[in-house]
Amino acid sequence: MTQRSVLISGAGLAGPALAYWLHRHGLRATVVERAPALRDGGYKVDIRGAATEVLKRMGLYEQARAADTGMQTVTYVKADGGRIATLDADLLMGRRGDDLEVMRTDLTRILHDATAADTEYLFGDSIAVLDEDADGVTVTFTSGLIRRFDLVVGADGLHSKTRRAAFGEVPLRHLGAYISIFDVPEDLGLDREEVFFSAPGRMVFAYSTGPGIPAKVGMIFASPEQSFADPRAELRKRFAAMGWRVGEFLAALDGVDDLYFDSLSQVEMPRWSRGRVVLLGDAAYCPSPSSGQGTSLALVGAYVLADALACADGHEEAFSLYESGLRAYVEKNMAYGRKMASDMVPGGRLQIGFRNYGMRTLRFNPWKRQIIDMVTRPLQEAANAVSLPRDAAA
Repeated sequence: MTQRSVLISGAGLAGPALAYWLHRHGLRATVVERAPALRDGGYKVDIRGAATEVLKRMGLYEQARAADTGMQTVTYVKADGGRIATLDADLLMGRRGDDLEVMRTDLTRILHDATAADTEYLFGDSIAVLDEDADGVTVTFTSGLIRRFDLVVGADGLHSKTRRAAFGEVPLRHLGAYISIFDVPEDLGLDREEVFFSAPGRMVFAYSTGPGIPAKVGMIFASPEQSFADPRAELRKRFAAMGWRVGEFLAALDGVDDLYFDSLSQVEMPRWSRGRVVLLGDAAYCPSPSSGQGTSLALVGAYVLADALACADGHEEAFSLYESGLRAYVEKNMAYGRKMASDMVPGGRLQIGFRNYGMRTLRFNPWKRQIIDMVTRPLQEAANAVSLPRDAAA
């Protein structure tokens, strides 16, 4: 499919990763992003297993490794701030070997910079109408611009407009909780440390990647699926008088410009393509933040899709190869995301007490590494549950 034109909606992680591989395979990519520039902010993300190999094949692994957060410890605390246990961050979070943890904004910048010279980026615009015929897709943008492309890729996230335009409304699978993440102006004295505090139906975490760097705060609460008119008010109501430093975090909400608030949800679709439109990353198979695997699925998915487009005789065959090569990997990570969502928000004081006792005694256990390896083995299995096609662009 040499010299075909591909429009990619979304300049987050999946979109630029796909643009990189399309250029390597001789296809022309245009990336449209509704934000006026690359998005700043965001939380830390993991790159595990097969995704680290994709970064190596891109020649970007060392750049990503240089941007690693360097998080050192994970600490669990009580309501009065007393420490229950402190453990090694990489060990407890299931990072092994060449796995990385980076800030999302750093990885976005690395991928954009690697593609900027060869990829057309259209910031401050988005897809309004897709008009497909036998030979291509005429795209009308919200700016009024009209362009024609051979293929369109939706890499625009959990609430993908491209998915809605091509497939109609696709219900999300709600995992029983909502999550919010935001910056607080101080580092909270957390030097490469992440702290967790739980109460029935709620969990709060905070971390900073170094001295003087503003901390990130996350709040998760159990809830059936619903809409919230005022997320800040909802957080204040749900987490009031919880203990630890939660009051400080709630007081900081008024000064937060970029509040992330969304459900823990998954996207499950029987097919990821329709006609000349195909979905990638969270738009097609969001495993939810509870999986810790969204970034890895985006990177691996971009590699497999680009390889299929380069090797197949037409887009129908390419999209079929993409799905067959990735489906089992996606399903394993989706299953892991569902399991972790149920574990993230404790149901009652007994469950919290049992967890805290386990953490407090684990640090003294001579077999703690083996125990943690056994607990995190399903994550490593999911992260490596794909056979990457050979790098035909090499």
